[in-house]
Amino acid sequence: MTSREDDLVQSYSSTSKVLSEADIELLNKQNSRLVTDFASMRLEKDAKKHWDYFYKRNENRFFKDRHWIMREFPELEDLKAANDKRSLLEVGCGVGNLFYPLLEEGLHISVHACDFSPRAVDLVKQHPLYDAEKINAFQADLTQPDCLDSIRDVDIVTMVFVLSAIHPEKFALVLRNVFNALKPGGVVLFRDYGLYDMTQIRFKPGHKIADNFYMRQDGTRSYFFTTSEVEKLFSEYGFHILSNQYVNRRTVNLKEEVDVPRIYVQAKFQKPEIEPSA
Repeated sequence: MTSREDDLVQSYSSTSKVLSEADIELLNKQNSRLVTDFASMRLEKDAKKHWDYFYKRNENRFFKDRHWIMREFPELEDLKAANDKRSLLEVGCGVGNLFYPLLEEGLHISVHACDFSPRAVDLVKQHPLYDAEKINAFQADLTQPDCLDSIRDVDIVTMVFVLSAIHPEKFALVLRNVFNALKPGGVVLFRDYGLYDMTQIRFKPGHKIADNFYMRQDGTRSYFFTTSEVEKLFSEYGFHILSNQYVNRRTVNLKEEVDVPRIYVQAKFQKPEIEPSA
C-alpha cells in the first residue's frame, strides 16, 4: 500500500476516539503550559501574515489534490451531467487543491474561490487550468461581515479544513457569510479535524490556546471539533443538518512503517428553501 491520500483505510462512526491512558497523559501535559493571553492575541492579529508565510514557504507543494472529494460527496458526480452550470464557492481554497480536481473531473460548474492569504490566491491564478472566465479567485477574511457581499445564490459551498483555522469566537461570523452566499436549498459540504485526532494529542505543552484550540509551530492554528458542536453551530444559524459523522482513517504505508490514525468530522448542511407564500 502506498502513502497516497486515496489509499487510506477508512470507516465512519457516530462516536469519537476512546482515549487510552497514554493519550490522556499527553493531553493532561498540554495543560501544564498554555499559550499566554498576550501571545494568543498576537496570533490573532498576525493570522494573515502566518498563512501568507506558509504559502511563501510551501507554495503548492504542501497539500495533495483532494481527489477524494468526489468519493466522500457523491452528489458532486451529478454535476457532470447537469444541464445548467452550477456555482460553487470554496472558502479557504488554498492553492486550489479541491476545486481544480473537480474541474479536471469535468464538473459543469463555475467557481468562486477565496482564501485569507493573498499569496495563496496568487498561486491559484498561476495554475495551468486557471481561467478568469470560469474562476473568480479573490482574497477574503471570512470573519469580516462584507467579505462575500459580491457572492450570492451559489449552489454549493465547500468548507474543507477551514473553520478549524479560525478563532472559535468568530465561527458564527463565518457561518453568517456562508449562509448569505448560498441560495435557498443550497448545500455546504464540510470536513474538518475531529476531537482527539492524532495531531491534537501530539501537541506539546506551550501550544494549547484554549479547549481543543492549538497553535502550530509556524503560527497557524487548529481547532478540533465534535459532531455535536458542529451540529449546534450550523443549526443555530439556520442550516438543516443532512448528515454529520466522524470519519476514522488510518494512513498506512508498509514500506515506511507508517500507521497514523486520523479523525475528521464530515457533514452536509442545507440552507432552507424559501417557504411558499400563503
